[in-house]
Amino acid sequence: MDEAYENFVAGRAQALLRYGYVLTGNPHDAADLVQDALIKLRGAWPRVKNQTNPEGYVRTTMARLHISMWRRRRRETLTEAVPERSYEDPAPLDDALWQALGTLPRRQRAVLVLRYYESLPDEEIASYLGISRVTVRSQASRGLEKLRAAWDPADVLERSER
Repeated sequence: MDEAYENFVAGRAQALLRYGYVLTGNPHDAADLVQDALIKLRGAWPRVKNQTNPEGYVRTTMARLHISMWRRRRRETLTEAVPERSYEDPAPLDDALWQALGTLPRRQRAVLVLRYYESLPDEEIASYLGISRVTVRSQASRGLEKLRAAWDPADVLERSER
């Protein structure tokens, strides 16, 4: 097997797993998403390895695979609570924020993750998700409105001051 591919997977697997978790809201789906994307990367590695950013290829693949899951399911399975995480982020966010994020519809959650967690511009988000730039903005607006109603950052500050 190609050593450069192995090094990439070993070095970036945890970051890709976190990205997958933020997209899916479920550690098991995140692991499946990463695995499927890395399998696709392996098949395309001869074409991708000379590019400057193989992680961009994997993240785009993950976003597209996740959208394919939306389209196949056509229905959301809502739960009352976000499933437990199987890993600890070095700088964990407030659990209430994760729970509030998990209650959003998948597209709104994906747009917010790509915009605020990955710091991508609207044009790139639209390209990744296969939607228009206007849809990105409307989904972000609606998602933020729902998050503001469900989560108060002042609660985090109060807990940290105790």
